[in-house]
Amino acid sequence: MVLVLPDGEPESARRPSALARASALPLARSLARAGRGDGLVAHVVRYGGRGWNGTDARLATDASRAADEAVRRYGDVPVCLAGQGMGGRAALHAAGHGAVNSVLALAPWLPEDDVAAQPEPVKQLVGRRVLIVHGTNDARSDPELSYRLAERAKKANRDTCRFEVHSDGHALRQYQVEVQALAADFVIGSLLSRAYARPVADALAAPPPLGLRMPLAAGFGRALRH
Repeated sequence: MVLVLPDGEPESARRPSALARASALPLARSLARAGRGDGLVAHVVRYGGRGWNGTDARLATDASRAADEAVRRYGDVPVCLAGQGMGGRAALHAAGHGAVNSVLALAPWLPEDDVAAQPEPVKQLVGRRVLIVHGTNDARSDPELSYRLAERAKKANRDTCRFEVHSDGHALRQYQVEVQALAADFVIGSLLSRAYARPVADALAAPPPLGLRMPLAAGFGRALRH
């Protein structure tokens, strides 16, 4: 089971964004298509609102509730939380749910470092496979912040890696085919205990900074198909 978490906003009392949900559908469909023969199911999570809203961490709470519902509906199945932007942050936060075995965070939105605030948690990632993907030209979610988080996460959980998509932006549209192929390889490998593609296996095994600044090669998806 893959639960795809749409993007959101740092602060908002508005209803969930239909545009953000629509933007999450291509990832859900590509993952479902890649794992259809193995019974993989992908759902886009419906949030109760669109804002993270400080310590409420509303989107992370919605992600945990979605994992509860997945267990209720499908039984004892491993779950991957896959999120984009603020959804990536929600996936990372909700990783401690008992059903979750892996996390895919695409261009996760993370707060700026603040000595007066608690740092983003990483202990909940222990025992999970974690992949972070970030475009180097992301103007909305600072890629350096996701690197710093990955660096801290790697110390707590060695099964953490991060790929950089050279010159791509927040939506990762320029290399969408490669990003979707990378996501599918990671999700299927994590949920179905399959061997990862060599770049993913190397990234997981490599110490920082190599395994946390792994470049996503052009043609990654095509290389896997041939």
